[in-house]
Amino acid sequence: MNNTKNIVVLASGGGTNLQALIDAEKNGGLGCGKITCVIASKPDAYALTRAKENGIKTRILARKDYADIDTYSADMRDALLEEKADVIVYAGFMTILGDAVCDTFPNKMVNVHPALIPSFCGKGYYGLHVHEEALKKGVKVSGATVHFVTAECDAGPIILQKAVEVLDTDTPETLQRRIMEQAEWKILPEAVKLLCDEKITVKNGRTYIGGK
Repeated sequence: MNNTKNIVVLASGGGTNLQALIDAEKNGGLGCGKITCVIASKPDAYALTRAKENGIKTRILARKDYADIDTYSADMRDALLEEKADVIVYAGFMTILGDAVCDTFPNKMVNVHPALIPSFCGKGYYGLHVHEEALKKGVKVSGATVHFVTAECDAGPIILQKAVEVLDTDTPETLQRRIMEQAEWKILPEAVKLLCDEKITVKNGRTYIGGK
């Protein structure tokens, strides 16, 4: 019996988190998961190049071609259904998709956020903005969070978190890099493996690791 789970990765930019997933898959780190398609919201996203270099199918669904998020979300849902997506991973995907997608794939979509949710998250907290705000507040630790995606930004059940030390000498750029290397690139593949291997249960908005 083939229990392989099709992983579709959504990306908007450079695809460093995608690369972490590709590397993990090569090392057996995604369990029964296999990256079968990368869908980009921008035609020039370098994530598409990374996918092609690794023999992964690519699609472009350009956000700028759509007048509103509902129409875009409906077409994204159809694309994900066409690709027979079992697990969907946001890897630097900069669009908050609507109910059309979230309702079709409940607890099947994951995102990595570069902070310890509920700190520095929600609308407007993306990219370097997250790290700028963390440094402004003077926090001593930050980190990354992998969570399920819902229609509300950064509000889905938390799967994994990893803390990273903030240094007095940090800039937003150095903090961003350290959180990627020490947290994001580690816990995103780990969470995807748990999901593919059906080791995550969600009850009352909380996740429990280890199966039912």
